[in-house]
Amino acid sequence: MKRILLLTTVFMMMLGTSFSSAQTDADNFYKSDLVSVEKVSFSNQYKMKVAGNLFLPKNMKEGDKYPAIIVGHPMGAVKEQSANLYATKMAERGFVTLSIDLSFWGGSEGEPRNAVLPEVYAEDFSAAVDFLGTRPFVDRNQIGVIGICGSGSFAISAAKIDPRLKAIATISMYNMGTASRNGLKHSLTLEQRKQIMAEAAEQRYAEFLGGETKYTGGTVHQLTEKSSPIEREFYEFYRTQRGEFTPDGATPVTTTHPTLSSNVKFMNFYPFEDIETISPRPMLFITGENAHSREFSEDAYRLAAEPKELYIVPGAGHVDLYDRVSLIPFDKLESFFKEYLKK
Repeated sequence: MKRILLLTTVFMMMLGTSFSSAQTDADNFYKSDLVSVEKVSFSNQYKMKVAGNLFLPKNMKEGDKYPAIIVGHPMGAVKEQSANLYATKMAERGFVTLSIDLSFWGGSEGEPRNAVLPEVYAEDFSAAVDFLGTRPFVDRNQIGVIGICGSGSFAISAAKIDPRLKAIATISMYNMGTASRNGLKHSLTLEQRKQIMAEAAEQRYAEFLGGETKYTGGTVHQLTEKSSPIEREFYEFYRTQRGEFTPDGATPVTTTHPTLSSNVKFMNFYPFEDIETISPRPMLFITGENAHSREFSEDAYRLAAEPKELYIVPGAGHVDLYDRVSLIPFDKLESFFKEYLKK
């Protein structure tokens, strides 16, 4: 079994706030009798297969064209974690929706597994537009996107150069570039950053010579009395029946963990640079009042041009907005996309 380098200091700080498993409104694996689901796949520009789930409202009328929404999963997750829930709920509200696995994760192609390559992650969203825009029941001029956690920054990166994404919403967004370079609230020093880069560079030698792959970040596999609130919240989602999911061919030992040698590529990722050029396409940034990631949505809102909105969910933490259906503002998402994805 491949060894795992668990949780460098910066990623221990990047995992969230506390959550009580006693909450009964978490519904990650929600299914709907009002929606049909089809497994699909399509190629991105680099000829890599992207896996997805296509959700269609059962009351669709033959011959009509519908607005569509792409949904991207949290960083380190797969489409079965949070993204399918959002896609199902928005399909219930009349949208064609498509949840995708980012390249290197879940059912999508890419080797090594769990590799970090933010340019390709962004490309996957444009490839999803290619797919949806060629469906006879989709209005190709009315395609939007919901990016959850890290996918919020990948969707923004895609939207900056792909004007076919007409409306952009993010949920509990992480700017994976800033988080990797600086940590939360700029808690990572330059020396610590250089040490992380040095470890990753040295690991490249080991893997080039056929050595074992090492992993970093992600979610702890057990809690102790010393576990932080950040670790506990993510453990409650990713390591319990609330949200645990292991894709075919994968192992729970490596789920959520990016490879150590590739993870530093986030340090060259600047999704908020030129974010204002997305205007006049609208942007909606949804974050929790108590989310540790709130700073990233606030940064994006400050830098974006109009039309834009920062929507703060009272009492919600970061992971709360993954699956707690009583807190997720689906009505807000519906009104946003109905306003800006019009026939």
